[in-house]
Amino acid sequence: MTDALAGLKPALLWKHFSRLLKIPHGSGNERALGDYIVSVAKDLNLTWKRDRVGNVLISKPATPGQEKANGVILQGHMDMVNEKNSDVAHDFLKDAISAEVKGGWVQANGTTLGSDNGIGVSAALAVMEDKTLVHGPLESLFTVDEETGLTGANHLGKDFLKGTQLFNLDSEDEGAFTIGCSGGGDSEIFVPLRRKRRRFNDLYRLRLFGFRGGHSGLDINQGRGNAIRLLVRLLYQAQERFKFDLVHVEGGNKRNAIPREAWALISIDGAAARKMQPFLRGAFEKIRNEYKAVEKEAQYAFEKNTGPKGEPLAAESQSTLIRLLLTLPHGVISMHPEIAGLVETSSNLAVVRCEKAQAQIVCSSRSSVASALAAVRQTIKALAELAGARITQAEGYPGWEPNLQSALLKRLAGVYSQVFGKEPEIKAVHAGLECGIIGEKYPGMDMISFGPTIEHPHSPEERVHVGSVERFWTFLTAALRELS
Repeated sequence: MTDALAGLKPALLWKHFSRLLKIPHGSGNERALGDYIVSVAKDLNLTWKRDRVGNVLISKPATPGQEKANGVILQGHMDMVNEKNSDVAHDFLKDAISAEVKGGWVQANGTTLGSDNGIGVSAALAVMEDKTLVHGPLESLFTVDEETGLTGANHLGKDFLKGTQLFNLDSEDEGAFTIGCSGGGDSEIFVPLRRKRRRFNDLYRLRLFGFRGGHSGLDINQGRGNAIRLLVRLLYQAQERFKFDLVHVEGGNKRNAIPREAWALISIDGAAARKMQPFLRGAFEKIRNEYKAVEKEAQYAFEKNTGPKGEPLAAESQSTLIRLLLTLPHGVISMHPEIAGLVETSSNLAVVRCEKAQAQIVCSSRSSVASALAAVRQTIKALAELAGARITQAEGYPGWEPNLQSALLKRLAGVYSQVFGKEPEIKAVHAGLECGIIGEKYPGMDMISFGPTIEHPHSPEERVHVGSVERFWTFLTAALRELS
C-alpha cells in the first residue's frame, strides 16, 4: 500500500484501491485491471470467468450453513474517467495515480482519482478476500467501459449470472439508496468545413480554462460553466465587432464530463487583435460575474500564437460552426415533476474537435422519460440538419425504473436503520447506471445501488470521504449477513 493510504480502514478495501491506483484503467484500457482481478481470484482459489469483451466474474461459496440463501451479486465497473488539469504532466496509459489524504478525503494531484468506481471494485475484492464475513452464495461482477459506452453491461450474456439480488456499488452519496436512474444517448455531429487562403498575418489563441467541469449527469444542475459554450459565446460577440478568421476550435474530452477547457485559434490583423484584447477582457469579466458563485477559478487567455498558421475557415463555415455550437442544448432541460430536486431531462455539449475538412461535435443527453430523451435528441438532429451537418445517433441505454415495493429495498433499509439508528435516503439519480441494462437482461433481478461519498467525479477535483468508506463497508458486510 502507498504511504498516503496506509492505516486507512477497512484495510483490505484500501489495499486493493491502492493497487488500482498503480494500474492504468481508463475506458477501453481495462485489460490490466481485469488481469489483476483474475489474479486475486486465483490467489484465493475462487472460481472466475471472463467474457469476450473483458467482463470478469468471481464466485465465492456461501459461508458454511448459508448455502440455501438467495445469491447476491456485487457489481462495479473497472474503467475510470481520465481527466487532468492542463498544467499536469500525466500519461494515463502508463502513469500511476498520485493520491493523498487531505482533511479526511482521499484525492489525486491534478487528475481524476478513479474512486468512481474504484472504491466499489475494491470493496467487492475485499469481500471476496475476507474470510471473517457471513454471507450466502456470492458473485462479484466487474464490467468494462461503463463510462463511455456501457459496453460491458450491454454485452453481458444472459446466462453469465446466477444470483437474483444485485448490489450496484457505483453510487456516490453515503447513506442513500439509489433505486432508479436515467437513460441516455449520444449524438455525434459532423460539420463539413471549407477553408480559404489566409488574409491576416497574425495568429492568436483564445483559451478558457480553470472551470470545474464535473459529471454531466450528477453535476448538470450545479450551474457550472461549459467552457465550449462560453468560448463560442465570446467568439460570436467578437465577430460582430472585429474582423477575424477562425482556424481551429477544440474543447472537452469525454461525453459524460462537462467541458472544463476550450480554445480557438483565430487569424487576425495585429492592430485588430490589440483592440480585441480589452473587449475580450470585459466580456469575460461579465461571464465571471455570472458564474462567480460556482466558478471561482475560471480564467481566459488571449495570446499570440507562434505555431503553424494553417488555413482559416471560409466565412460560411465559420458562421455555421459558431452558431451551431452556440445553439445546441446544454444544461438542465426539465426537472422531475414528482421527485423534488431530481433533474428529469438534460443535455451536455461535451466535445468539439476540428479537422481540415470537418468538425466533430459530441452531445450527451439524459432523461428518466424515454419520450423526453427522444425529443431532446430530435432537437439536436434538427439543428444539425439546419447546419447542413451529418449526424449519427446510436441507440441509447435504458433507464432503471424505481420500485418502491422492492423486497431487497425493504430488507436493506431495515439493516441500515438497525446499524446507524436512522433511515436511509431513498432516491433516483440523473445518471446512467448499469442496473437499467442488467435489469433488462435479467428480468426480476432485485437491485439497489449504494456507495461512499464521492465528490466531483469525472474531474480533477474528484475526492472520496474516508469516513464514509468505512461506513459503506460496515453496511455492506451487515447487508450480506442479513441476506445469508
